[in-house]
Amino acid sequence: MSTPSAAQTGKSGTMVAPKTAPTKASPSKAATKMHRRSRSGCFTCRLRRKKCDEGRSQCKACKHLGLKCEYKRPMWWSNNEQRKQQKENIKNIIKRTKLTEKTAQMGTSCAGTPPGLSHSLPTSATYSEATARTRAPSIDSQHSPNYDFSQPLSHDYYDYHPHIASPHYDTDAHYQPFPATPYEVDIKTERQMFVNDVPTRRDSTVTTFSTYQPPPPQPTLPSFPEDDWINEDIYNTGDMFSGEEGLDLDFFDFSHGNPQASQQALIQVDDCDRPLLDHFIDNVLRLIFPILEVNQHGSARSEVILPALESNRCYLHCCLSVSAIHLKSTHGLQGEQIDNDILRHRCATITELCGALNNDSNHLQILEATLGMIFFQCSVGRPSDALPDVPWHAHFEAATSLVRKLELPHAMIQDNSAQMHPPFNMTLASWIDILGATMLGRSPQFADTYREKNQSGSTSGLCELMGCEDNMMYLISEIACLDALKSSNGINDMQVCQLIGSLGKSLDTTEVPPDSLEWPYSSTGAIRPRQLSRNMTAIFRIAARIYLCSLVPHASKEDPTMQSLIDRFVGILRFIRPGPDGFDRSIVWPLLIAGSQSTGGSIFRQALRDRIASLGEDAEFGSFGRMVRLLQEVWCRSDEADRAGSGQNVHWRDVMQQKGWDFLLI
Repeated sequence: MSTPSAAQTGKSGTMVAPKTAPTKASPSKAATKMHRRSRSGCFTCRLRRKKCDEGRSQCKACKHLGLKCEYKRPMWWSNNEQRKQQKENIKNIIKRTKLTEKTAQMGTSCAGTPPGLSHSLPTSATYSEATARTRAPSIDSQHSPNYDFSQPLSHDYYDYHPHIASPHYDTDAHYQPFPATPYEVDIKTERQMFVNDVPTRRDSTVTTFSTYQPPPPQPTLPSFPEDDWINEDIYNTGDMFSGEEGLDLDFFDFSHGNPQASQQALIQVDDCDRPLLDHFIDNVLRLIFPILEVNQHGSARSEVILPALESNRCYLHCCLSVSAIHLKSTHGLQGEQIDNDILRHRCATITELCGALNNDSNHLQILEATLGMIFFQCSVGRPSDALPDVPWHAHFEAATSLVRKLELPHAMIQDNSAQMHPPFNMTLASWIDILGATMLGRSPQFADTYREKNQSGSTSGLCELMGCEDNMMYLISEIACLDALKSSNGINDMQVCQLIGSLGKSLDTTEVPPDSLEWPYSSTGAIRPRQLSRNMTAIFRIAARIYLCSLVPHASKEDPTMQSLIDRFVGILRFIRPGPDGFDRSIVWPLLIAGSQSTGGSIFRQALRDRIASLGEDAEFGSFGRMVRLLQEVWCRSDEADRAGSGQNVHWRDVMQQKGWDFLLI
């Protein structure tokens, strides 16, 4: 049985049968040539399973078909669902391009036939052919996003021969019905999405068609601002933000992709649960991501929570349970009804999570709901809540497994460029992982990933999500690793001191001039996000130093160095706005670290009391309320030990363990 030749079995369109008689080759050599594949081709050709000529900056196949040629590993390559969607998009683009070429060939074969128009209206009965005419933006078109505007423009014959008079189309009666150039007409359609009569997402689309009818001399409709009015008119206004650079409103790679053009979110709940959903959207949603709301106004609502409520039943039950907890805490509701609502939706969430984990499907939705169950609890509830629940770190073990299945750490390391869009779920998991590790005295699950990100100087999106710069969070991860090593007696005191000195020098490299810290609001009262981030990073930096100094063998909170750090912490705290509209709930971890090392006469305690008074009843809920309750217990025991003259340090983790508190204070 003869071996088929490469021309018979190859899928590439560039392989043809030779015209001359082929030379005989051994079967082993032919098989070797058939299965030799390149690993350096563009990812678009690899997705299409086509041969790539590896041309730079675009291969010939992508340029001819009008496709985006990507040699750097794209985000959709690591996700099977996104890869399927990308393949469908490429197929649609190729279909449009092929149809355009076919239409152009038909147009050249018919004399006097005008070119095909994109979404064109009938212009004359003379040319009302049944053949559909469409136009796709090829790579050489000026309407393509990948068009190279630096290339020289193509000129007409009469541009190079000015002494030859060009034909007068406007005066020739033969050309009167058809002007030389069609008019492009843009129609802009705006849609507003409402959830329970509350306006949420605003979408805008532009439809373009061509016509030979001239436009009216004056526009009949008033002009509207462009879609980027938020970015240009507000975030780029120098007077309002004192010349701060504009914000990247498309920073994160959200799991739901681009918003769908729908007028209303279809969140289906039972009638008995409708009040819980309304309470969540109206009262709880604003508490969850305050820093993200500052950096990307509206994205937490329209890009994260509402799409998940619409498409993820497990996530919906989680939010309804959180809403019931908040309703019980803020309104003082008591009785079986509200407790049943909390437990009913909590059990429904866990049941659906277990079912999805057993089926090993919908990993992205499971991760989304699991992180919601962990993080949303930080915004609601009182410290005294006694209803049965699964500890947050048990949920995070499942989340860690899902993150690894989705290869999110690998995807972040593969693209360490400054222009990457980090996956939102991975950023949220990193926030929980780093600070949650300090709650347990363990190393972060993805400490190696943070270490590599720190060495490359790339972002994970932590600054945009929670306010502290990424490199500072990476160093807190390293301190948590040292804490875990010391607690497990993995290193001796000499090694601990050496590592403390090394990490202290790393913290020194992140210091900023004192005059760079200032009030983060402009004279008009508008917040300056970049300044807020600098202030919050400074708060986390001092807290990290206090945390690091507490690891020194035989360290004491009475040490002058420790108290000097506490005083510096209070000095920087004045640049963080207090009260219900402030950001005290975003610095719970720094307040815990600094407060645990404060003495009875420290100015920190009075500063914290003032901030509790500014928050009012909001100081009793969520992570802030749990942090205050923990510090009160630590201070009570510590002050009692000081009065007894024992000089014993009371560690806040020991108090949590003795009280049976599984708090996530972030």
